[in-house]
Amino acid sequence: MKRFLIFPCILSLVIGLLVGVLLPINLSGGDTPAVLNSTPNNFTPPPGVSQPETSGSASSSVSTDTLDLEDNFPLLGSACAVCRAIQQQNWTTLAAYVHPSRGVTFTPYSTVDPDSDLNFTADQIKNLAQNQSVYTWGFEDGRGDPIQMTILQYFERYVYDRDYTQVPEIGVDRIMTGGNALENLTEVYDGCRFVDFSYPSADPVNDGLDWSSLKLVFQAEGDLWYLVGIVHGEWTI
Repeated sequence: MKRFLIFPCILSLVIGLLVGVLLPINLSGGDTPAVLNSTPNNFTPPPGVSQPETSGSASSSVSTDTLDLEDNFPLLGSACAVCRAIQQQNWTTLAAYVHPSRGVTFTPYSTVDPDSDLNFTADQIKNLAQNQSVYTWGFEDGRGDPIQMTILQYFERYVYDRDYTQVPEIGVDRIMTGGNALENLTEVYDGCRFVDFSYPSADPVNDGLDWSSLKLVFQAEGDLWYLVGIVHGEWTI
């Protein structure tokens, strides 16, 4: 009788281990994609960004001499770290990801306009909490009024208007949700890659008219991915 019970117990244990391994990468089964909750082992952060002790030994064993531009994991690692830094308003960490010479450009509505979209350096991002200057970021959809805000106000409305660490969809080099605005990110940011954190809809009653997204654009520099663009998307008239 005891021998009869051994096989079912071993089978249950194996199944349990398999479930524990597979569930963290299943994006369709939960509200929070697992990629936002952990940093890939082969992810190297920019200088000035501290890593948890648990990931230090893993990352130190990976060669950082060459960045594989086709490898999605370092790109996702950078995108998720930037998303968390914005959520936590950790401007020092966010600044460490900003491209050291190109800076980061902000676009309020999907269509990137390099002639009018505002650009900020890493030092400006690091000290943005103390920046009380009012900038003109573009024009409000529908009304056409100038978007005149401080950089903190802009972040609240046109960057982190929702908790993008909880998105149901993430696209790598792919626009997940769009509307009638021109999506020209790939043309303007030639040679760059991006990650799209997307809410297709906040409430089914709105039939998708309340979608929004946060697209983070990165350029490879040496062995790291640096942030060069933050493109906010939402339904427009």
